[in-house]
Amino acid sequence: MAKSKSVFFCQQCGYESAKWMGQCPGCKEWNTFTEEPVMITAAKKSSASRQGKLPVPISISDISLVHEDRQSTAIGELDRVLGGGIVPGSLILIGGDPGIGKSTLLMQVCRNIADTGRDILYISGEESLTQIRLRAERIGAFNDSLKFLCETDLEIIENSISHEHPSCVVIDSIQTISSPDVSSSPGSVSQVRESTNILLRIAKTLNISVFIVGHVTKEGTVAGPRVLEHMVDTVLYFEGDRHASYRVLRSVKNRFGSTNEIGVFEMREEGLVEVENASAYMLEGRPEDASGSVVVCSMEGTRPILLEIQALVTRTSFGLPRRQAAGADYNRVNLLMAVLERRTGLKLGDCDAYVNLTGGIRISEPALDLGMAMAIASSFKNRPLDPHTAVFGEVGLSGEVRSVSQAESRIKEASRLGFTTCVVPKSNADKLKGIKDIRIIGVASLDDAMALMQ
Repeated sequence: MAKSKSVFFCQQCGYESAKWMGQCPGCKEWNTFTEEPVMITAAKKSSASRQGKLPVPISISDISLVHEDRQSTAIGELDRVLGGGIVPGSLILIGGDPGIGKSTLLMQVCRNIADTGRDILYISGEESLTQIRLRAERIGAFNDSLKFLCETDLEIIENSISHEHPSCVVIDSIQTISSPDVSSSPGSVSQVRESTNILLRIAKTLNISVFIVGHVTKEGTVAGPRVLEHMVDTVLYFEGDRHASYRVLRSVKNRFGSTNEIGVFEMREEGLVEVENASAYMLEGRPEDASGSVVVCSMEGTRPILLEIQALVTRTSFGLPRRQAAGADYNRVNLLMAVLERRTGLKLGDCDAYVNLTGGIRISEPALDLGMAMAIASSFKNRPLDPHTAVFGEVGLSGEVRSVSQAESRIKEASRLGFTTCVVPKSNADKLKGIKDIRIIGVASLDDAMALMQ
């Protein structure tokens, strides 16, 4: 007979404890434990154990390697983020703010795959069939290969997938699914972990690709236990302002491709439209001959992308200067201002500073250091930088400019968009003397970079 008891789970990492604790021993976060009832059943032997059949370990040379072609989504930006398409039998988690476009993107993916003749099953726990039909009418026409199911019971969902055996399944969303074997409410740590475990088994045993939609917390991470991200094969995050037209899809985990790859989309009336030339899109409307504006080149996975950094530096009216950063690391901005004041003599201690990475994208790559430093200095001196110049490089605490990776790819991207000059670390410039179609200026320190704005 099953017995019930209560245990405490950490909402961040899934750590289990018999009693409540203020700080989680696993992730060191405070006040994250919630009490949830669990059912204890008698342990049962597996069918293989009862029959005396146990799996036998084998060597790696005896493992057959079968090449499986990836399934294209017919959306180039999504295929890039996934590493070339959908891997059969993979479990993919997509998170993002409400209204950012997660369901819209997956609906478009289902339509494109269904057009190839493959069966798709879209399971929604948040919308009725009528609401799904209304949203689908805005995206376009669908054929009968795409089927819909409104259900939250995990047992019914598992039976439906086994009966239909589609090539791809979409679960929208994992926080609404509940298992009858778990007594806690939907969206709890126990329910999310159990539901994901069952879906993982379905994906691997039936070789079905499964997309999971996950709600996010106010910090921007997927709600529920952190173990959810460890269980799935790929984790994608939608970024951007839902009130703006742009969307950025970022890969933070991918077992079948590179991480930190991004895809850029634009939200229109007919759905999400991919932006193939992301650099030109991010630089659209850039002011010329304006102080505090610098173009930098960042690497997002395997993709170079040009961005505009804007800085505004002004004398403060209060005793404590205000510093603010949008899209960039706030602590990194404070560090660069301290280095500029100490190593170049700029009196920034009594100045308010505002740094903005245009396009709504968030970047924390150290290669943006030199661009941010030059934008801050440009605004402070009110001297604009040449609008046809791109900048990248990491800045150390001694004011030195250190080399960055994939410098040649960054320079080629700047040259492709019509930039004539590129300010790079001197150590990178010495290795790129063979490039002739763009002028390369190597700087060894911030003093060398400041001299370009004289």
